[in-house]
Amino acid sequence: MTHHKPPPSEPVGELFRAAFRAHPAGVSIVTAAGPEGAVGLTASSVASVAVDPPTLAFSVAGGRSASHIAAAQTIVVHLVGADQVELVRTFADPAAPRFTDAMDWEVLPTGEPLLKEAIWALRCEIIHRAPMGGSVLLAARVLDIRSNPSDSAPLVYHNREFHTLFQSVSAVA
Repeated sequence: MTHHKPPPSEPVGELFRAAFRAHPAGVSIVTAAGPEGAVGLTASSVASVAVDPPTLAFSVAGGRSASHIAAAQTIVVHLVGADQVELVRTFADPAAPRFTDAMDWEVLPTGEPLLKEAIWALRCEIIHRAPMGGSVLLAARVLDIRSNPSDSAPLVYHNREFHTLFQSVSAVA
């Protein structure tokens, strides 16, 4: 295995960004009820942490939506597929209008906004917040899950673009 030591002109932070640009990640949309209404953002950092109790983690950084999500008691993590790429782009653009009448969404009886077209919607309670540099790492316990079965191809974020996956690769034994 070759180790790449950064030359003095290439700081570790830049190499870190480059490494994770080259590492594909699943795509989700995280929503919450903010003080002025529904907020949401696209996240590629959502990861499963534990099954018992079901727990996930993700990070948020900067912006109004991120700060409201970080402060929320409960959130909904929407796992999406390629069929929802326009919705993902909307929630990735801070200037784009969100939760419009044209979007298929509702407020759950518990107060969180639900994007109905998501393949999976995991309603969670935030159980831990850890500031990390300019971001906040959030751990959340899953309270309930709604599924919306779909044949949509998986959607991943890679090298600053959204991509779909069309073929499977056999696992190496």
